[in-house]
Amino acid sequence: MTSSRKKSKISVYLDPEVMQMLAEFAARRDRSQSMVAEAAIASFLSPDDTERREAVLARRLDQIDRRITRLERDVGISVESLAVFIRFWLATTPALPDPAAKAARAKAGERYEAFVSALGRRLAQGPKLRQEVSEDVDGVGS
Repeated sequence: MTSSRKKSKISVYLDPEVMQMLAEFAARRDRSQSMVAEAAIASFLSPDDTERREAVLARRLDQIDRRITRLERDVGISVESLAVFIRFWLATTPALPDPAAKAARAKAGERYEAFVSALGRRLAQGPKLRQEVSEDVDGVGS
């Protein structure tokens, strides 16, 4: 038959807030406070628990590291794209005479609004530039 082991009794002092949390948790789970405290102590003392938490934390940090690496790459692509565009625009766009410059500034406001709308649509729908760039780069080597 099964042999029952007698449990040892201990007395502990808890802060009132911790005691309240223990009581509420036990009530929610419909368990005794003793059972909840025993499980919490066992979990705290278990070497597997520490290793498991460390492994979870390491996986999360690895995911964050990969995301940051992709983010750095994407920002680099964005900065380089902007720099290439600005150089090209400055090299190919002649300065306008004064009367034409005023009309051009007025038209620029309309064109800017159209640009912002197009950008909003593109961000909402995709495809993203980084996808196109990686597809173009992959296609060049083929």
